[in-house]
Amino acid sequence: MPITKSAKKRLRQSEKRHALNLSYKRKMKKLVKEIRELIAEKKRSAAKKLLPESYKIIDKAAKIGVIKKNTASRKKSRLTKAVNGER
Repeated sequence: MPITKSAKKRLRQSEKRHALNLSYKRKMKKLVKEIRELIAEKKRSAAKKLLPESYKIIDKAAKIGVIKKNTASRKKSRLTKAVNGER
């Protein structure tokens, strides 16, 4: 456990950041999973409607550093291909 005042503060900060990062990861994974399930059920139009929301979450996660920029691009690209039936 931290002893100094600054170490205690760093612990508080890292716990808060960890919680935020987890929430973004969970949102992102949930949306991707939803879209993939819709594609599996042949409901491409519903999946297309979820794409902008997933882009928003993925971009936000990349912006705040939860995932890297190229990872975000890759996820968006693969999702789009899957929805359009190219994959």
